[in-house]
Amino acid sequence: MTAFPDEVLTRTKKGEIEVRCLIDRGRYVRYHYLDPDTGEPMEGGKVKLVLLSGEGKTEEFFVIPTKSHRDLLIPAAEKGPRKIWDGQQAVDL
Repeated sequence: MTAFPDEVLTRTKKGEIEVRCLIDRGRYVRYHYLDPDTGEPMEGGKVKLVLLSGEGKTEEFFVIPTKSHRDLLIPAAEKGPRKIWDGQQAVDL
């Protein structure tokens, strides 16, 4: 068995020991959708989460609120470069 520092070990609800291991690290962008006529959030509260890795890769997910107040994370197709509204102007994702 490989030795890991105690700081990276955690115990599951079943009592098993696991190692927290980094997959990658980077930045993220979260945005929601507004009605273009009113400027109000669209019904349903859908949010897009884009994970930006240090190597330029992206992963995209929709975050969908549910009635049980738990969010559902659904993988979404990568759309490539795009602009989003920051409240003042269009900015790069």
